[in-house]
Amino acid sequence: MLKINYMSTLFVGIDVSSKSNAVFAMDFEENTYISSSFGNNQPGADKLVDTIAQCMHKHKNLNTILLVLEATSVYSVHIANFLSTCEVLMPYNPYVFCVNPKQTANYRKSYIGMEKTDPTDAYRIADFARVGRTKKLEPWRGGQFIALKRLTRHRRHLSECITREKAYMVSNLYLKFSELQLLEDNDRPFANIYGATSSAVLTEFLSPQEIIDASEEDLLCFLAQKRKNRISDLSKTSQLLQKAARDSYRLDKCMYEPLNISLASSFNCIHAFQKEMKGIEQAIAKCMNGMNPNALIILQSIPGVGPVWASGILSEIGDIAAFHSSDALAKYAGLYWPKGDSGDFSSEDTKMSKAGNPYLRYYLAEAANSVRKHVPEYAEVTKHQHKRALALTSRKFVRLVFGLLAKNQLYTGEKLDAELNT
Repeated sequence: MLKINYMSTLFVGIDVSSKSNAVFAMDFEENTYISSSFGNNQPGADKLVDTIAQCMHKHKNLNTILLVLEATSVYSVHIANFLSTCEVLMPYNPYVFCVNPKQTANYRKSYIGMEKTDPTDAYRIADFARVGRTKKLEPWRGGQFIALKRLTRHRRHLSECITREKAYMVSNLYLKFSELQLLEDNDRPFANIYGATSSAVLTEFLSPQEIIDASEEDLLCFLAQKRKNRISDLSKTSQLLQKAARDSYRLDKCMYEPLNISLASSFNCIHAFQKEMKGIEQAIAKCMNGMNPNALIILQSIPGVGPVWASGILSEIGDIAAFHSSDALAKYAGLYWPKGDSGDFSSEDTKMSKAGNPYLRYYLAEAANSVRKHVPEYAEVTKHQHKRALALTSRKFVRLVFGLLAKNQLYTGEKLDAELNT
C-alpha cells in the first residue's frame, strides 16, 4: 500500500477516449487547478505534462502527483506509460493508476443528478483518487509488463483460434468419416484426431472407401511414413482405421473433393496457429528473463505449472503486494460468488461474478486444471458439473498462488495452500 501525504498531493483525473483526454485536477480541499481537454497523441500528452508541471511549480504546497485514468482498451496505454516515465514529472513523485471502469462507475453512482460528460467524468475520476480509493490498487507497471501482457494475451488469442477452428471442422469431419470421431479411446486409430497422421489420412485419401481398398502393405507404409515410425503397433492402427472406414457412411462422390478442400484448409490453419504459438511461447520465455525471477520460480515449483501458465498469471498480477488477501486477488480475477440472501432465504447456487480480469481468470483456470491432473487430490469434489468444479478448483488455486507469492516460498506439498492461509 502506498504511503502518500494527501494534503500535499495534486489529484489528476483523466477521462480517456480515442481522440482526446478530458483532464481535471484538484487538491485535497477540492480547489480546481486544471479543467481542460488534450489530444490523445504525443503533442497532446506533451502539452498536458507541461500544464501539470507549471501547476506544480506555481503551487509550492504540492509535491506529489496522483494521476488516475480508466483502463480503456488500448487507448489508455500510451498516455499511462508516458505519464509514468516522463522526466518532467519525476521531481513531483508521479503515481499513475489505470483503474477498472466498473470501480469508477460504482463511485459515480454517489453523485445524484450530475450530468455525464467528459469533463464531469474527469472530475469524478480525480475525486475517486482524492477520497483514497486508489490506496489498495497497484500503480502502472511500465513497458516491460505491457510487453509480457501483450504476448501472453496473444497466446490466449491463438489458443482460442485453434479451438474455434477445431469446433468449426467437426461437421466436415463427420460428413467425410462419420465413425472416426465417435469411437471410444481404445477403438481410435489415432490418439489425436487433429494430429499430423490423422490430418494426412483425412486429406490424402479421398474417401473411406479408398482406405478400405488399400492393401495392408501400402497402408502400413503410409502410416509409418506419416508418423515417422513413431507408432508402436502399426498393424493394430491399420486395422482400427479400416474398421472405422467400413463402419462409416458413404457419400455421393461429388461431395468428397469439396470436403477434402475444406478439411485441408482447416488443418493448415490449425498447424499455422500451432507454429505461431510456439514462437509466442519462446518470446514469452525471453521476455520473462530478468523480470522478478523469484516469482516465476515459485509458481513453476507447483506441479503442472510451466513457464507459459506462470508467465500469464504474473503478467496480469504484477506485484503481489498490490493485493492484501487472496480474496482481493480472486475478486480481481472475477473468481468469486456474490451472496444471494434475502430475509431467511440463502441461495446455495450463485453465479460466479466474472466481473474481473478475464485474462487472469483464464490463466488461473488453465493452471488449476493442469495442477489437478498432476495432483488429483487437489481438485474440488462437487456435485456440480465439470465447469463449476473447475471454477471452484481455480478459486482454491488462487489461495495457493497468493500464499506462495506473498511469503516468497516454494511449493512443497498439495496441502500447503491451507497451511499458508491459517
